[in-house]
Amino acid sequence: MKFRMHAEGRARRAPAAAAAVGATVLVLSGCGVGGGSTAEQTAGSKTLTVVVEGGGKAELQPVADLYREETGTEVKLVELPYAGLYDRVSSELKAGEPSFDVAALDAIWLTAFAPGLAPIDDIVTDDVQSDLFGGLVTEAQVDGHFVGMPVWTNSEILFYRTDLFEDQKNKADFEAEYGYPLAPPTTWEQYKDAAEFFTRDTDDDGETDLYGTDVKAAVETEWLATVSQAGEEHMVLDAETNEITIDDEAHKAALDYYVSLLPYAPSGAAQLDWAGSQNLFYQGQLAMMRFWGHAYRQTPDDSPVKDDIGVAPMIGGPGGVAGVPGAWYLSAPSTGKNPEAAKDFIQFAYEHNDLSADTSLGLVARKSAFESKAGTAGYENYPALVATLESPRSLPRPATENWQEIVDSALVPMLQKAVEPGADTSKLLEEAKGQIEAIVE
Repeated sequence: MKFRMHAEGRARRAPAAAAAVGATVLVLSGCGVGGGSTAEQTAGSKTLTVVVEGGGKAELQPVADLYREETGTEVKLVELPYAGLYDRVSSELKAGEPSFDVAALDAIWLTAFAPGLAPIDDIVTDDVQSDLFGGLVTEAQVDGHFVGMPVWTNSEILFYRTDLFEDQKNKADFEAEYGYPLAPPTTWEQYKDAAEFFTRDTDDDGETDLYGTDVKAAVETEWLATVSQAGEEHMVLDAETNEITIDDEAHKAALDYYVSLLPYAPSGAAQLDWAGSQNLFYQGQLAMMRFWGHAYRQTPDDSPVKDDIGVAPMIGGPGGVAGVPGAWYLSAPSTGKNPEAAKDFIQFAYEHNDLSADTSLGLVARKSAFESKAGTAGYENYPALVATLESPRSLPRPATENWQEIVDSALVPMLQKAVEPGADTSKLLEEAKGQIEAIVE
């Protein structure tokens, strides 16, 4: 999960041209993060430098504080914007002179950065793996070695308005029209029915002011979840063989379903991103949205729906329930100055992963950390997240160093064209395949 993009929708993606460690990138000025040596000594204690993206600092702060208490080692959390973090890590790994000991990395960066990361196979034991979701275990490995330890994860889940779904008149009207009880939807068909039912003019002024759902075409991840829901084993391409799958039947079914929701969504789908979707829901204009689970803890106090939000697992298609894991990993550079201390902190962060549950985002990675909040008020999103992440269809994005360029150059433009009236989805998928072929060749 990219916190700035998914939670606030305001950070730019890392440039596609910088997709690999070996690519040409801007070398940032100065002697590294914070300007001093990674191994600086403070009051006789070693200082570890950990670079993080904005939302990650809050997630890691309680872990860093406890680490200092127990070991005497100061952990300096250096906060960078999303693209800035990518550029800093990329340039310093390429130069072989990292100014950091540990980096919190977005899942989609691991393949590109792997040549410059230290394997941590010895601390990702069988016991560790058993407490992680399968998609995270797969994603953490590049060329047969673990190069990252999951530190928090996310997925889209279903958000819905409880005041609308529990209204007795709505229940009676829905069942009379659709032939089954109104409830949080679990399938494509049910989601579309509910979206249609709740799209209405609530104040009789002749204008629709409540929509059943939204359609986001300025971001790709929600459509990718739909691809897995359609039963696709390899979203967009098979990273092992580089076979491009985007024009197959499952991708076509997913795109057709995605755009079929347009009549029940506000206009402007081509430009709608995560931040725009959140705003529509919080303002009471949507009956439902599929969104990252952390948002449950971020509802503004002045939102008219603050006390009327329910959550459920992500919906399912012909292939079953599926979300896209939005995980971040702690990794250490292979040429770091404090390799053992860096690995020790990474292991410590795993062991105390539950501390991140009480932060503003409230995201963790371990199954046991999710389970530790069972029945606790304010964590009603956890069961929905766990159910979604445990689904066999919740597959990680392809492990390719070209992924960001594929997203920026092919996937998002395709979605934006697909939401235009009269769009030919088959043709758009074929065109996207050609664009992806040119990228991966």
